[in-house]
Amino acid sequence: AYRLPREQLFADINNIRRAGVEIRTGVELGRDFTIDSLKAEGFEAVVLAIGSHRSQRMGIPGEDKDGVYPGVKFLRDIALNKSPDIEGQRIVVVGGGDVAIDSARSAWRLGAAEVHVVYRREEQDMPAHKDEIEAAKAEGIQFHFLTNPMAVLGQARVTGIRLQRQALHEYDSSGRRRPRPIPGSEYDLPCDVLVPAIGQYTDFDWLQDKSVETDRSRTVKVGLGFETTCEGVFAAGDCVSGPATVVEAVAQGNKVAMAVDHYLTTGEVEPVVYHPKRHDVPQCVNVEDFAHACRACCPEVPASWRPSCGFAEVELGFDEATACAEASRCLRCDLEWLERMGEPIPEPVEELQR
Repeated sequence: AYRLPREQLFADINNIRRAGVEIRTGVELGRDFTIDSLKAEGFEAVVLAIGSHRSQRMGIPGEDKDGVYPGVKFLRDIALNKSPDIEGQRIVVVGGGDVAIDSARSAWRLGAAEVHVVYRREEQDMPAHKDEIEAAKAEGIQFHFLTNPMAVLGQARVTGIRLQRQALHEYDSSGRRRPRPIPGSEYDLPCDVLVPAIGQYTDFDWLQDKSVETDRSRTVKVGLGFETTCEGVFAAGDCVSGPATVVEAVAQGNKVAMAVDHYLTTGEVEPVVYHPKRHDVPQCVNVEDFAHACRACCPEVPASWRPSCGFAEVELGFDEATACAEASRCLRCDLEWLERMGEPIPEPVEELQR
């Protein structure tokens, strides 16, 4: 949510309220209420959608010093207007995912003098979106690839980080080559703030018993109907799948709602089968010049202007004519899905295919 304009986020929340949902804020599971207390209040079903908000630790000496700011907390505080005062300071971000890149670009917008990103593999192995990486480079953020942190330097507060260069060796289960340290390649990088962003997991400190079981990957165990090992308790989102996309979380939210509805009306839990509604739209692909229709480049705020723009959107969007031209390049990938599912192809498309 830290990426969304505040007005859009509040509009979505207000839509939920208007649907009749009561939202209680300022309360915490395990501190202010428990699953048992909810059931005692008369709730017949509980859905755990608690996300994966706790940052993975780096596992190196000194990471508890002042000035170490976990990536998710860093971004959350910025979104809540609690931004740390880092103007003129040197920032090092550790990690290669979207949280790492977002943290680096946010630090630059907060007036940091230098921003460095440290990643243990090569650039092409970074899980962050490639256009975000390119944008970060254009904004002057420095990258240290094939580099791993060894220790956080300083007494009570961070003064730097000790790094070690890596070399790639055998492939691991993810299909990427495993980095190994190069002996004698250590060097120190001065910094005032260190932002670890190497992964997230779900906080289960509230779980005092084993009524809701978790697995080795620190996610909630669920069945095909999103049911947990505790009667009447369901789970969905990142706390089930691990850190994923908003789209996946929303999709699971739709499915778990169906599962809970079935449970409340029948008392049974069944696998969720979701059939999205079909919407046929007129075919608008320009088939005569399709092969030569190149993707339009979205205009952006120049990198040199962005510091004065703060957190305003970088992409300015298409004008109407360009947007229509882009829409006409649609390959209608949904048609392949319809064919696989045995669904009829819309008539206008069948005529074009002939």
